[in-house]
Amino acid sequence: MKWFYRCPSCAATYDIVPGRYLCDRCAKQQRTDRPLEGVLEVEWEGDANPDTLPLPVEKQWFPPIPVGNTPLWSPLRLRDEFDAPRLWIKDDTCNPSGSFKDRASFLVAAFARQFGVKEIVLASTGNAASSMAAVGAAAGIRIKVFLPEKAPLAKRIQVLQYGAELVTVNGTYDQAFDLSLEYSQRTGALSRNTAYNPLTIEGKKTVAFEIVDDLIKAGSAAADHVFVPVGDGVILAGVYRGFENLIKLGRIARMPTLWACQAEGSSAIARAFAAPGSGSDAFADPVPSATIADSISVDVPRNGVHALSKLTRYAGKTVVVSDDEILSGQKALSAGSGLFAEPSSSAVFSAWLKVRKSIPAEETCVLLITGSGLKDVQSAARGLGLAQ
Repeated sequence: MKWFYRCPSCAATYDIVPGRYLCDRCAKQQRTDRPLEGVLEVEWEGDANPDTLPLPVEKQWFPPIPVGNTPLWSPLRLRDEFDAPRLWIKDDTCNPSGSFKDRASFLVAAFARQFGVKEIVLASTGNAASSMAAVGAAAGIRIKVFLPEKAPLAKRIQVLQYGAELVTVNGTYDQAFDLSLEYSQRTGALSRNTAYNPLTIEGKKTVAFEIVDDLIKAGSAAADHVFVPVGDGVILAGVYRGFENLIKLGRIARMPTLWACQAEGSSAIARAFAAPGSGSDAFADPVPSATIADSISVDVPRNGVHALSKLTRYAGKTVVVSDDEILSGQKALSAGSGLFAEPSSSAVFSAWLKVRKSIPAEETCVLLITGSGLKDVQSAARGLGLAQ
């Protein structure tokens, strides 16, 4: 098999090597305060074993840490309470750092080891930082993270516990993103910035393969609906990419309906999806984000153009929920299933609650739960009336 990067906008191709991040041609269209232009996808030529998970880095380079293969399970009490016999939870809180982001970090670290890269840098709202720090510790790679000062304490503690270098930014995630890019360009450190590095999308596709395999093992029908937490749009694009690969391999016949679940205070992709126009023209001037769901809180969704193209192509849907709905959903999910999810993941359950009556009971719904509630207990305390 031959692996390469391909630009979905202009079809230009590039070798998968350190320092290659965006499409040269399309990146020239970049405008200030707009999502990234020229986001690349990983593609292959040649025959792939349809029973395997195709990835552009060989297994020998992956660090010794158990990422992925998280449980897909049936929340029986929630099924009974809401008359949803085919509701499933994909529980990525079981990853080593407690976050779905380990999937992307795992592939980026393997790529770094393959090419002898010694340092990785990134910006994050918290989960990607703690994830890369954890995987970097297993891989023996230096990690430097730029993190907004408002990031939850638990996530900052994780970064430091894993031995990464933490740079606290007195500003937003978007400002942290720019600072990390400047550092990468100045030092040559490998950027793991979400969307900017195509491998972050590629690593996240693995969850789609697991969902398909797990539903088959459970004797269930294929997924009809997958609910995904969305901030910058990379998880959404990664899940879409996984299902695209599965269709290419002949393992599934159709694309499930993906629901992009966003917080009311950070809903740029949902607004763009509802607006006329396409590409970056669909994104109006940035609106400052304001939500307790820090993991999906961004002013400018870096992967917005790419994610929007997937939503449009495959007739996806968007759901926007308020902070109050997120907090009530967090409590209902915990009390009804035993799974304590952070606000960004609770937004997925809240979104499902909001639209569930429009989905026939015989259709299979999968909720992608991406982060542990223990990563942000302050927000949960607020929902319980315990915050100071």
